[in-house]
This record gives sequence, C-alpha cells and structure tokens, in this order.
Amino acid sequence: MTRRSFNRQGATALAGLAALPVIFPRRKTSGQIIGHGDFRYEVDLEWGDLDPMAHPVKNCHEMVQDRAGRLIMITDEVRNNILIYDRSGKLLDSWGTGFPYGHGLTLWDAGGEEFLFICDNGFDGNAQVVKTTLDGREVMRLESPVTLGEYGEEDNFYPTETAIGPNGDIYVADGYGSQWILQYSESGEFIRKFGGRGDGDAQFSTVHGLAIDSRAGRPTLLCTSRGHNAFKRYSLDGDYLETLFLPGAFVCRPVIRGEMLYSGVCWSRLRYLNQTPDSGFVTILDGDNRVVSNPGGTAPEYRDGVLQLMVQAEPIFKHCHDVCVDDDENIYVCQWNAQQTYPIRLRRV
Repeated sequence: MTRRSFNRQGATALAGLAALPVIFPRRKTSGQIIGHGDFRYEVDLEWGDLDPMAHPVKNCHEMVQDRAGRLIMITDEVRNNILIYDRSGKLLDSWGTGFPYGHGLTLWDAGGEEFLFICDNGFDGNAQVVKTTLDGREVMRLESPVTLGEYGEEDNFYPTETAIGPNGDIYVADGYGSQWILQYSESGEFIRKFGGRGDGDAQFSTVHGLAIDSRAGRPTLLCTSRGHNAFKRYSLDGDYLETLFLPGAFVCRPVIRGEMLYSGVCWSRLRYLNQTPDSGFVTILDGDNRVVSNPGGTAPEYRDGVLQLMVQAEPIFKHCHDVCVDDDENIYVCQWNAQQTYPIRLRRV
C-alpha cells in the first residue's frame, strides 16, 4: 500500500468514527476477558500494585523478563528507577536513583551473562545510554552523538530505546530527539547513523522503539515510527526494507515472542477526535505480520487484504507504553501518563 492510499484510507475511516460511542474514564475491570480469536486475556488491574510510599512510580515505561523469570521494570521515579517482580506480582528487589527520565530498558543475554541497557531521555540535558548488570552496576556508558560530532548544534539527543544485534552491536533510537538510529559496536565505538526525521519511507516520526526480529530466518531491525502508525524494517547495516502499517495505532516498541509480535499502543486516533485523550490498547501480530488480536481495542479487520483503522474499544487502559510477555504468554502492560499506576497483567485464557 502506498502512503497516499494509506492516508486516504485513514481519512475515510476517521469520518466513520464520529458514530462511535463516547468512551468514559477507566473503571475497575479486573476479571474482564478482552482480546480476539485465539489471543484472549483476563484483566488483572491489581497485579503489580505496591505501597506507593515505599516504592512509588511516575510512569511505568518498560519491562523485560530475565532467564530466572523475574520481571524487571523501569520507571522515571528516582527513589527506585528499577522494580523487580516475580510473576505473582511480589516485589523482589529495587534499585537505581540516577535516571530522572528513565525510559528504555533492554535485556541482553551475552552468551549466558545478562545485562541491561537503560535509556534516559535526558530532558534535563543529561541524556544517558548505560549498560548495567542486573543488580545495577554500571558496565559501560555510550558517548553521545553530540560529543562525537555526529550531530549539529541544532540536533537534540533524547534517546528512547536500544536493541542489541547478534554480534553485540548496539542500536540506539533517538526517538524524542533527532529521529536517528545510532549504531555502535559492542565496545561502544560509533559505526553509523540512519533514518532521521521525515515522511520518506526510510525516515521516522517518533522512532520510539527497536527490536531485533529473526522470525524470517535472518535478523533485521524493526523500528517504531509512532507518528506514522507503523513499524519500519531495516537491515542490520541500516538499509530500509519495508513498512508495516498499523492504521490508527500509535505504537510503542515491538516485542518479539516466538513467532508473534506484540506492542503497546500508547494512544489511538480517538485522541484527535476529542473523545478521549486516554485511548491505548495492545496489538498482536502473527508470523505473517497480520494483526490477530487487539486487547482493549477494536477487532482487527482486513478488507481485500488491507488492514482497517484500529482504535480503543474499551476504557481499560490509558496509555500502553510497553508490554512484556512471559513463558505462559501472559502480557504485562506498562503505562505512561496513567496517574502513577503500576503494571497490569493480562492472563492468557
């Protein structure tokens, strides 16, 4: 599908949205079953709740699972940037006070030893991309593209996410800054940048998240372009390959689990119709990159092979910023701008 036809389709679908019912503020819905087809889930709103006086959160930005099954989450609350849960929702550990804009969290298994890569947006002028051990010891800090001379004076650097290639190369998404993907070697040496801000096929509008996608047999880099309602695929050397349009869904990072691709949708087109600013849901794609379920959203519909507009259908979520999928295919949803609430669990049924 061309961008022109995609935009035309979106405009037609938006006109039809005026007939949708008004969505009311989130209500307590634990126990509700949501989702479509074979991917349906029971909602547990209280799964991750903690004492906010002892372990507060601002935004629950991202979550990963380590080999031991622990669920590790980053927040931008400097009293405990990292919260570590077991799968029952019990807090196991917490650490970190140095990431006031903690945002991206990537787990890398380096041949048996696990590390975290943390992105701090640096809206205070101190952008950080830091590699740590699972207990918070700093191992490496990447040099900013500004100090490397790769950015001009007018270019901002506000990193949002990392992904680690099969050879250890580090890819950094400057999702809130100048929209480049920055590639470093495993030891932190700068290699190249690609992408950048714009509406071309190989450019981005909020390159918010990254993932290495090896489902087709050879690894590629899957990148969010949230403003385009899309994921864009590149070779590991930065060559543009294809775009996966997800009309109406302002997606966050792609999360690969087995043959499936999951993503939190931070908001949907409803935001721009003044129906509700809090219009997130979760979207799930199969190995052929077809949407098969939208927990909290409208059922996926294809007409003549073309995916139709997707929006929030139920007011369960506010802004789904990230998802983590465990060994039993339960989904843990981290939310941004959600009144400092803790993660929600969706139990696969």
